[in-house]
Amino acid sequence: MGTTWSLQAVAAPPSVVAGVQAALDRVVAQMSQWDAASDLSRFNRTAPDVWCDLPAEFAHVVDAALAIGRASDGAFDPCLGVLTEQWGFGANGPVDRVPDAADNGKRRIDFDPNARRIRRSESAMLDLSGIAKGYGVDLTAEWLLAQGVRHFLLDVGGELRGEGIRPDGQPWWIDVEMPPASSVAPYRIALHDLSAATSGNYRRGFTANGRHYSHSFDPRTGRPIVNMVSSVTVLHRSCMMADGWATALTVLGPAAAIALADAQQLAACVIAGDREYISRGWRAMLS
Repeated sequence: MGTTWSLQAVAAPPSVVAGVQAALDRVVAQMSQWDAASDLSRFNRTAPDVWCDLPAEFAHVVDAALAIGRASDGAFDPCLGVLTEQWGFGANGPVDRVPDAADNGKRRIDFDPNARRIRRSESAMLDLSGIAKGYGVDLTAEWLLAQGVRHFLLDVGGELRGEGIRPDGQPWWIDVEMPPASSVAPYRIALHDLSAATSGNYRRGFTANGRHYSHSFDPRTGRPIVNMVSSVTVLHRSCMMADGWATALTVLGPAAAIALADAQQLAACVIAGDREYISRGWRAMLS
């Protein structure tokens, strides 16, 4: 996934390290855009309109990604692989100029959840980088719980899930990272059987002709976002859902993002410049 993981766990045997790595390796083997041998990469090389069978984990993530896409009216789209490659954020590596004619054609993914199969239109290539890392956290956390490890904090590249409590009886406290240009004070959150995911437009991108282009795309325009939103943090029981929704809300302007978070009963915090916008769910946690 191009990142690191860490685990703080209570009374966990050393053998859990290999198990955590194996769970994350399974996500990479199925859903990595950067591994040419992954199931996702093979699917993207398949001819359009040809049905492909999916492993159960892969199918679960695709189902969630498409559901978030529908609920967000297209603000989340797992079919952006062609665009992310053209803009230099995919497996082919960075570019030093804006694409001459970025493809924003009609993208379509057909998914049959009962048969766990999928097919794509010519303009669609899967890119699950906005949700698969969060799923990796969930898959690993569920494996740890099944091994009897009840109290832990798992961090995969900034996506976190806390279960149980620390040995001193305190919950797992985390500080939400604020964008470097923002003066908003960071929140400290207790992750007690809860996940947190943050999506920001300041970590990845490129500059051409004096203008910075974010790696976060608006699927409706086929271009990097330009909406003043610098980061979105979502709290959810499922890290996969927190990850996907943080990605979706980043695409929208602050007001629209909070309105959608309220409609979906999400605990979300949006940072735009030096202003913060919080949903009703987030505000309820403050009290």
